[in-house]
Amino acid sequence: MPSLKRDPRTPVLIALVLTMALVAMDTTIVATAIPQVVEDLGGIDQVGWVFSVYLLAQTVTIPIYGKLADLYGRKPILVFGVVVFLAGSALSAASWNMLALIGFRALQGLGAGSIGATVNTVAGDLYTVQERGRVQGYLSSVWGISAVIAPGVGGLFAQYASWRWIFLINLPLGALALVLILRGLHEDVPRHKHRIDYAGASLVLLSVGLLILGLLEGGSTWAWDSVGSITTFAGAIIAGVAAAFVERRAAEPMLPTWLWTRRLTLATFAATATAGMIVIGLSVYLPNWGQQVLHLSPVAAGFVMATMSMTWPVSSALSSHLYLRVGFRDTALLGAGLATVAGVWLSFLGPDSAVWRPVLGTAVMGAGMGLIFTPLIVGLQGTVGWSERGTITGGTMFARFLGQSLGAAAYGAAFNAGMQAHADASPALRVHESTHVVFLGLLAVAVLTCVLLALAVPRHFPAYDS
Repeated sequence: MPSLKRDPRTPVLIALVLTMALVAMDTTIVATAIPQVVEDLGGIDQVGWVFSVYLLAQTVTIPIYGKLADLYGRKPILVFGVVVFLAGSALSAASWNMLALIGFRALQGLGAGSIGATVNTVAGDLYTVQERGRVQGYLSSVWGISAVIAPGVGGLFAQYASWRWIFLINLPLGALALVLILRGLHEDVPRHKHRIDYAGASLVLLSVGLLILGLLEGGSTWAWDSVGSITTFAGAIIAGVAAAFVERRAAEPMLPTWLWTRRLTLATFAATATAGMIVIGLSVYLPNWGQQVLHLSPVAAGFVMATMSMTWPVSSALSSHLYLRVGFRDTALLGAGLATVAGVWLSFLGPDSAVWRPVLGTAVMGAGMGLIFTPLIVGLQGTVGWSERGTITGGTMFARFLGQSLGAAAYGAAFNAGMQAHADASPALRVHESTHVVFLGLLAVAVLTCVLLALAVPRHFPAYDS
């Protein structure tokens, strides 16, 4: 394996890490400064949309960008995404009211979708199967580092400068990434006329957008059994059926039917989605439990969660040694087993637990996540050629984000039910009992991931024969 110092691919890898950092830092750095944003712009009743519209725009566009990267090459799609993200960042910094900020955050999300779809595709293009575990470790470490430093950076800007700097900081990082991409990423893309599947793309965006919107807003903006909720999900189903009808007849479908009809891809997407559910549940509820129940400071509670982000990239980098010996499916199954062990451990946490216990649980969970996500995405990338790698990578990333949206909805409902069931208890005990229900949910989803991997995902990922 070549040294990073002598490897001509290193500048592009640095650019991929920088672009991933733009997306990884965004949510946590913005969340820290929300009180100052509201104080300056007002619109506290709309603040939830600052996050929801970004996640919505990012998630729904990932599979579209993945297909476009196969048609026109990774470089133009990635450059476009970074430019759009930076434009959204600059405009967000210039926002004059909350509605403007929400609109510009949507623009940021459109750029983030391109980054999410193409960064891992470029890594798959540049590196061999033997090397991709190490590279995925680098990319995964970005999320861990961001989880630790982004809240502090956001707090410093909000307290000593202006919340607008949380968006302006993206500009020099993105500019450096653009220079490295433009200078270092070279592709030989066959040039011929394509028949863009505009109808299919529109229906996919509509279906997925309504689904994510329903998951994000259900139980908060409207009740799950309300007319608004039912109408939203019904619209998602109708648009989805229409999209499937159109895609089967399109010359170059935006979402080829083989993504959903092949057992390998469908089952792997499902396992990726359930793993995404695990990540969001722990990320959202463990820090709050640490503060409300163990009475940790926000910083200490954040570091408890950060242990998962530290073990994740390590196990991701080491996963290649496993998947080259026992295969992609069995490596992911080992990761799901670790996630199950962590779920059991977290389920036995009590209101008087020592801090090392949740730290250990999150460390084991992080190791499990690295062994799940990396083998699955690397394995799928190896089953197709260059012309389909963007599509299959985009599908994998979409499944992960969709799982996070599903998890946010499911755990939110479980947590709220727990709060209502223990309405007469002390505040700390209410939070503990409600979070305990979430931990049990994490355990159930981890077991489900094991079952999916063992029974639905084929043991062998057939290598693409060019």
